Amino acid sequence: MNHFEIDSFLQEARHAIVGTVDRNGAPQLSPVWYIYEEGRFYIGITSDTAKYRNLRRDPRISLCIDGGREDVRTVMIAGRAELYDKAHPLQVTMRWRLISHYIADVEEARRYAESSRDWDAVLVVVTPQKMITQNFDA
Repeated sequence: MNHFEIDSFLQEARHAIVGTVDRNGAPQLSPVWYIYEEGRFYIGITSDTAKYRNLRRDPRISLCIDGGREDVRTVMIAGRAELYDKAHPLQVTMRWRLISHYIADVEEARRYAESSRDWDAVLVVVTPQKMITQNFDA
């Protein structure tokens, strides 16, 4: 895929599978919501998860965004994670953007945001160091 095709593919509300390294060196995988813009991935997680603990210890991260059964494109990323806690302005801004990106109905998105407001939200920002794409339809 070219840069335009990659950017277009990553703009859709797809799930990413995030890979982190656990304390024993084994991979730990989790599905996450993300936004991709200006060459960075913005991912919402909470501080009570294994991926958060893993990233605090080792900021290496991988992502795999798959088009699904009918869309045979895939983008895989390797990079380093930066973590922003609940009070950080970037986290506050991106939290709503992530919610509204995945929940199109504004009222439903607001209800979700309200129901999750007490979560210890963390924003993960990933700048890819390596990106591999596949398009099995080409």
